[in-house]
Amino acid sequence: MRSRRVVVVAGVAVGVLAVAVAGWLWLRPEEPRPAAFRGEPTSAFYAAVDSRQADAAPLTAQEVFTAETQTLGALRRVSTQEHDDCDEVLWGASASGCTQVLSAAYEGDGLAGQFAIFNLPDGRAADALVAALGKDGFVRQDAAFDAARSRAQARAMGHYVTVSWAGGTVSADGLVTALVALDGLGRVVQNRILAAT
Repeated sequence: MRSRRVVVVAGVAVGVLAVAVAGWLWLRPEEPRPAAFRGEPTSAFYAAVDSRQADAAPLTAQEVFTAETQTLGALRRVSTQEHDDCDEVLWGASASGCTQVLSAAYEGDGLAGQFAIFNLPDGRAADALVAALGKDGFVRQDAAFDAARSRAQARAMGHYVTVSWAGGTVSADGLVTALVALDGLGRVVQNRILAAT
């Protein structure tokens, strides 16, 4: 009789847990996405860095986030991060073969943004990540802004992918200006091209 009670209690506990997990999955807030998104595949311009084999040295935070990029127009850098597990910074998408992500968050008056650069094995993997960001998932939001009033851009550049994302209460022109400034951090890839040729 006692073993039957234990089985019933265990069954009820498992049932309650299953309902709780299903409820959490059903009711949890959706991950934020930008209101406007543009994705670009890689091109022949980046052929010199189309694979990690041709550009093996890992990126460094000092290389990507220089002293000159502490401020970008109205934005000021407030944090930087480096991840070895690229999927930590993504939801709903996976960065197959990625070895590192460097990211930074920026803030300004009525404005915030973030930039990330992914180090992938080759241009095909980079293109696949950009495509996934356009439909399957996105990067996790680190900067404080309303995603419903935001714009983002992802670019595959050889074996790299850069993601710039800005939002805020500023005008549409101000938002575009901030996005262009964040996107400029991707110039680090041009330096890699020069080093590889």
